[in-house]
Amino acid sequence: MGERYVLLGVAPARAPWFGQVAAWASSATLPAEFVRCVSLDEVAARLDGSRAFSALLVDAEMPGLDRDLLGHARRTRCPVVVLDGPEPRRDWLALGAAAVVAPNFSRDELLEVLADVAMRVPTATFRSPTPPPRASGDQGRLIAVTGPGGTGASVLAIALAQGLAASEGQLVAADGSPGPSRRPSVLLADLCRVADQAMYHDAQVLIPGLQEVIEAHRTTRPSGQALLAQTFDVPARGYRLLLGLRRSRHWVGLRERAVDATLDSLQWLADIVVADVECDTEGETETGSLDVQDRNLLARQTFPRADLVLVVGEPSMKGTMAMVRILADLVSYGVEPERLVPVTNRSPRSPRRRAEVTSAVAELAASAAGLRPGRIPPVLHVPDRDPEPALRDGVALSGALPRTLASATVSLIARRATTPPRVVPEPVPVAPGSLAPLITEEPPST
Repeated sequence: MGERYVLLGVAPARAPWFGQVAAWASSATLPAEFVRCVSLDEVAARLDGSRAFSALLVDAEMPGLDRDLLGHARRTRCPVVVLDGPEPRRDWLALGAAAVVAPNFSRDELLEVLADVAMRVPTATFRSPTPPPRASGDQGRLIAVTGPGGTGASVLAIALAQGLAASEGQLVAADGSPGPSRRPSVLLADLCRVADQAMYHDAQVLIPGLQEVIEAHRTTRPSGQALLAQTFDVPARGYRLLLGLRRSRHWVGLRERAVDATLDSLQWLADIVVADVECDTEGETETGSLDVQDRNLLARQTFPRADLVLVVGEPSMKGTMAMVRILADLVSYGVEPERLVPVTNRSPRSPRRRAEVTSAVAELAASAAGLRPGRIPPVLHVPDRDPEPALRDGVALSGALPRTLASATVSLIARRATTPPRVVPEPVPVAPGSLAPLITEEPPST
């Protein structure tokens, strides 16, 4: 993985330094990517986007350069270098700039300033678009974990990833053939718009993450080693972690094709990808809004390709209804009912109470989704456990929770792989005259 400066720049037309920095960056004389802007409004929009920038180079003659813009850049952790003459017209440092440089600076002077005020950004722009090291046709499994807020879906995604990483059973290929009998490589990917896995893993560094990986896939396909370097090792639990969006508003920088290519690469990289993802799938068809569709892009791209979708809920009346609503929404979105797994977190100990929840979910989900009973797998009950101590200490989750989730998931994947697909009757052409008339003529009444 390389590191370089990612610089924003804005200047009046034909400013000499503007073209010079662009030439240094394009010729690799300067270890930087130079993103040129035409106005301060474009600068503000890019600062609000999903990319991380090392510094903003702005000419002092730009109209509108004021304390507000400098404060905006500072809030997004992008230091501002103002290009002004030997006698600055304002006290830029007092207004919030990180440095002031004369416009006739040299490459070495610029590097010195950047070394003092800016940080290099780990990038996923790689030297060669070589594919990841997995064999062709050997794409890993994708298991999505979703649920409404407060049900513990993110924690169950952690437990599932830990349990799968510790399992030594054979993976089952899509054609039903057994895979390698070894511990699978597992990647936990935070694909939520409001990402919490960084908090659960006490991540001290938030870069690189999902934004950098998706940005790389806009122009190339990273190598497996380079992609691996964008993830973090979690040795206590046996899996690797891909951090999510640093701000929920950064969804505006995601693009459909790049997200799809990213999911492809993640499945090439690991035997199993556990995706912590939100449950909203509304798009333009349902709402008439392309913005809503883009906002839900991560979920809309993940669910159709997932081998299993674990829908997490609670055993209360409200929790059961929320789970049923999500199951119906996913079926409506096009997810096969057989791929949906209702999971009741903090399930009661009483077998009778569990049976009541299972029956209620099966009946209500079939009615809400317009399905015959039995199409959706039965509820998987997860006992009430307190994961807070293990999450705070950064150690493996204890108890049977990881093993229970992993065992049930592997069994369901094996069952789906060995079950023949449902045969949908195809329409049969009707020969003219082969059907009896639908209306028979009755003799006239006398």
